[in-house]
Amino acid sequence: MVDCIVRNWQGKEVGTASLDLKVASQSTAADLVHRALVRQQANARQGTASTLTRAEVRGGGRKPYKQKGTGRARQGSIRTPLRPGGGIIFGPKPRSHAVAMNRKERRLALRTALMSRVDDIVAVKRFDAEFETPRTRDVVAALERWGIAAGTRVLMILTAPSEAVIRSVRNLPDVKLIAANQLNLFDLLNARRLVASEDALTTIQEVYGDG
Repeated sequence: MVDCIVRNWQGKEVGTASLDLKVASQSTAADLVHRALVRQQANARQGTASTLTRAEVRGGGRKPYKQKGTGRARQGSIRTPLRPGGGIIFGPKPRSHAVAMNRKERRLALRTALMSRVDDIVAVKRFDAEFETPRTRDVVAALERWGIAAGTRVLMILTAPSEAVIRSVRNLPDVKLIAANQLNLFDLLNARRLVASEDALTTIQEVYGDG
C-alpha cells in the first residue's frame, strides 16, 4: 500500500489518499507489462493494408511478344511482378493483428504499471467543483501550481468528468482526460505526470483492486 499526497486547487497539501493494488512480482513485471502493451498496440491496428497480386492488377491479358525467336526472356504478361506496374509478391493483405492475453494478466499488468507511477501522481481534492464554466487557462494555471511544467505530457484521471472539464482540457495537446474506470496501459506509461482527483483514486481501488 502506498500513500499519495492530496493537494487542493491552490496546490497546498490537505491530506493523503491510499492506493493498495496487487502487482506482479519483480521478476515477471517487466515481461508482463511489455506483453500487455504490445497486445494493446497490436489490437489497435486496423489491418487494412492491401496490395494487388498479378491476378488482380488490371491489364496484362495479352502476351507481350511471341514465345520464341526474339532472343529475350519469355513473358506471358506485362503484369508480372518482375515488371514495373505489375503485381506484388507476398504483399500485405487485410488481416487481424489481434493478440490474445488472459483478462487476469491484463488487469495485473495495468495495476503493476499504475503502481510503478505512484511517484508521478498528483492527487487533487474536489477537482470538478472548481469548474462551473469551461476555461482552459484555469487548467494551465492549476498544473503550474501543482509543479507540472508547461509541455509535460499529462494524463488526467477523473471519476465522471463534467462537460466544463472536458471542454477546458480538450484544447491542451499535452493533456489527455480519461475516466477512472477506463484506464489503459499505453496512456499510463506514455504520460510523464498523472493528475487524479481524490475520488478517482477511490474508484480505481474499487474497480481494479479485486486482484
